[in-house]
Amino acid sequence: MTAAMSEDLSIRPAKIRDLSRKIFQRMCSEVDKLGFAADEVALKSPEQAVYRLERDPASCEYSLVGDWLDVRGFKLGTLLFHADGTFFVEQDIVRQHPQKEKWFVEAVNAWGRHEKIKVEARLIPMPE
Repeated sequence: MTAAMSEDLSIRPAKIRDLSRKIFQRMCSEVDKLGFAADEVALKSPEQAVYRLERDPASCEYSLVGDWLDVRGFKLGTLLFHADGTFFVEQDIVRQHPQKEKWFVEAVNAWGRHEKIKVEARLIPMPE
């Protein structure tokens, strides 16, 4: 990693701190709307992610990528912030829907650009 990339990696998480916290709040609200018990699903905060820079092959700009990992090092989700202000964030839930018995909540996703944040839970039907 070059010195410029190292410096950028120390600055970029600070630049998206407020936005990442807003995204986290919106994702938590989405999980709450599903009806899980308060202690049943605990999303990891943006500060708990491990960050790196990756070059976007389309724009050649560096994107900030963060991964949430469990105690064994398995990935639980990803935060992706592109240089143009767009982002995509996903965190695994992997639980049966608390109110719809035939549905499974796979993850909660957020995407958007700058302060425009869209959030939704990704549901899949339970196998019959």
